[in-house]
Amino acid sequence: MQKPIMAVTGDETDEETELAPSHMAATTGDMPTYQIRAPTTALPQGVVMAASPGSLHSPQQLAEEATRKRELRLMKNREAAKECRRRKKEYVKCLESRVAVLEVQNRKLIEELETLKDICSPKTD
Repeated sequence: MQKPIMAVTGDETDEETELAPSHMAATTGDMPTYQIRAPTTALPQGVVMAASPGSLHSPQQLAEEATRKRELRLMKNREAAKECRRRKKEYVKCLESRVAVLEVQNRKLIEELETLKDICSPKTD
């Protein structure tokens, strides 16, 4: 694949520039050419953008923020663990209840089996 041809105008500055497709490609059917143009929104002279909002904090503020985040994370973790233990307790209680019901059912079935064996077995006197 061929690289697009770059058309450069003489009015470039030190500002960040962007590439805009030229309108010539639509009419000629060739590969689009790009013109370099200055951004439409420029900052007023003397205005400097900060690199990131976090870079405005002092080391003490960063440490406090990290401590606050850690405490929040630990608190959420404690709540999640508490909820997990509650659900596990509920699950175990449900299983124990089911075991009790099945044991009763099993005992009844064993008694029924013994009764049927007594009825069906040939008696030898």
